[in-house]
Amino acid sequence: MEFKIDKLESYTLIKVVEEKLDTHVAPTLKSELVLVSGNGEKNIVLDLENVRYCDSSGLSAILVANRLCKNANGTFILTGLNEAVERLITISQLDTVLNITNTVEEGAELIKSAD
Repeated sequence: MEFKIDKLESYTLIKVVEEKLDTHVAPTLKSELVLVSGNGEKNIVLDLENVRYCDSSGLSAILVANRLCKNANGTFILTGLNEAVERLITISQLDTVLNITNTVEEGAELIKSAD
């Protein structure tokens, strides 16, 4: 299993359990995101606490999630970033585009305040 999906009251939490968000995991994650969004979920929290490495296909999956939530007038939150992943996101200048929190709880608060 590459990730865990929990449907909560105001959002869906997707926790990546793999250490790498790369070409092996990202396509499946994208499919799941499309399914979750297709089921009417507009708020998604993506928890990358276990992820130690992310490549361009991982970033692409993150951007798909962000776009799906935006199109649904919802909120996308990225949380649990380690140093390497955070650096990649900063270098890609995605930190200016994405909502990033340190914890899932902070992400949930952000969603509540946005609703």
